[in-house]
Amino acid sequence: MKLLKNIVARILAIWSLLVFASTMFIFIWFYLICYLLPEPQKTRWHRQVSKLWMGMYLLLSGCRFKVTGKENFNNLPNAVIVCNHNSLIDIPVSFPFLPRANKTIAKKSFSKIPFFGLIYTFGTVLVDRKDEKSRRQSIEDMKEVLSTGLDMLIFPEGTRNRTNEPLKSFHNGAFKLAIDTNKPIVPVVLLNTKNILPARPTMYFTPGKIQMDILPAIYPNGHTIDSLKNEVFSIMAAHYSANK
Repeated sequence: MKLLKNIVARILAIWSLLVFASTMFIFIWFYLICYLLPEPQKTRWHRQVSKLWMGMYLLLSGCRFKVTGKENFNNLPNAVIVCNHNSLIDIPVSFPFLPRANKTIAKKSFSKIPFFGLIYTFGTVLVDRKDEKSRRQSIEDMKEVLSTGLDMLIFPEGTRNRTNEPLKSFHNGAFKLAIDTNKPIVPVVLLNTKNILPARPTMYFTPGKIQMDILPAIYPNGHTIDSLKNEVFSIMAAHYSANK
């Protein structure tokens, strides 16, 4: 039975990859309009196209998607959004389905992937994590994103969580950004993506329900970087453990 499950999961992974690539070539033409638009209109257009693309991709790959807590964005100034990271599917399904347009910080190396790299670049702040100059510049770029009224989406674990713990330890960047810009932090918890597209084994896909829970905002007033980071970590870890 386990062998059969592994075979089916790998066939479904190939199917999912083919769906992703084929639908990308349908929507990439609409992304080209981004060349003509200034910010923040460019990011808002990018999000709308991505929402249609990812909606089609999830449907054809057999996944369901649910968002809870959208009301936590009501009357909220633009914010720093922090999200857990278990799977490669996290980024493409998170930013389009958040209630407002946003950019996410992402690895510069992905921008070199043919065709996909174009779409990726339009919707992200790129950073080379091995380059100190690039990391410093990414902070300034994220502040610029916030200054346009957009939200900034950050995965504070940095890389996918391959542990059995609810979350990996958080880096400081998102919390320093919130304090420097006096923007609220919105914790977001993605559920079940580790089961659908795990980091290990590779090429393994089991369709299911993805849920994105938006939690109440936390304001940076009176916080240090560490106290803000620790509070957000505790809230997200508890929510993940209670709902996984």
